[in-house]
Amino acid sequence: MTASTTAAPTAAASTVAAVAAPVVAGAATTTSGSTPAVARTCARILSLVLPGFPCKSPNPAKVLGRVPDEGERLSLRFLDGLCAAVEEVYAPGARMLICSDGHVFGDLIGVPDEHIDAYAGGLQAMIRHERLGHLSVFDLRDVLGDLPYDDKRTLVSERYAPPLEQLRAEVRAGEDTLRLYRGITRFLVDDTADFAGSRSALQCACRQRAYGVIQRSRAWSNIIAAHHPRSVRLSIHPQRRGAAKLGIRLLDARDAWATPWHSVALHRLDGGWELTRRTDAERLGRLVLRNGQPSHFEATTPA
Repeated sequence: MTASTTAAPTAAASTVAAVAAPVVAGAATTTSGSTPAVARTCARILSLVLPGFPCKSPNPAKVLGRVPDEGERLSLRFLDGLCAAVEEVYAPGARMLICSDGHVFGDLIGVPDEHIDAYAGGLQAMIRHERLGHLSVFDLRDVLGDLPYDDKRTLVSERYAPPLEQLRAEVRAGEDTLRLYRGITRFLVDDTADFAGSRSALQCACRQRAYGVIQRSRAWSNIIAAHHPRSVRLSIHPQRRGAAKLGIRLLDARDAWATPWHSVALHRLDGGWELTRRTDAERLGRLVLRNGQPSHFEATTPA
């Protein structure tokens, strides 16, 4: 399943509610994907978890700065609207926990912990200011308290991460892990704006770091599962039909992997919104400020 802010959240809500029924009810299967089946088998608030919203990309060619902007605002509104739409087809309603994972692998993606803290604080403030009552945030501080972040990352890797050789074997076997590995490697290369060596040296370094990112992402998934065992897992990455996670797209984008923390929001001439690189948005429109801070781009020419 892929959902987008360009369509009303209601259609996605029916899918989320139907697929979630076995999880909420504590059952292994359901005989129907219909809304009545959800109503019969479920009797509590649907808990959705979405890993993501880590921090802004360190590449200034992609983003406007270090804190959340209109891209995050629109995405959070969509997620809150999705929960509200679930309530229309499933009476107990839904709540979404955004599992912010920036501190889990900040050292691997070249983002200082203080920048991640600033992003997380901005995200929390945006949720409060927009009164998005269906949303809350969960991060590494909720798991390991006030330990230094390097110590937290060490504990996460030791306690929850799969062995590196297991991941290498999965990548060699192809399929989903190989696609994820290639996608993360591409992001790491694209986000490294100040590398002093050759392109081939950069790609080699990013391929190694990609394994670390996948390791810790798996560890974060295991932590989420341990702390929220009966929640329904969403993903900002594309998912195959029948996968354990439901893929969800936050905004329109030419790249299915695009997220607001790797791009900027462009308000198109047709009134819609999409995510794109900052350099492309600068070519297509003008910068808009909100409360004196860079927010998004308003298109002045067609894409």
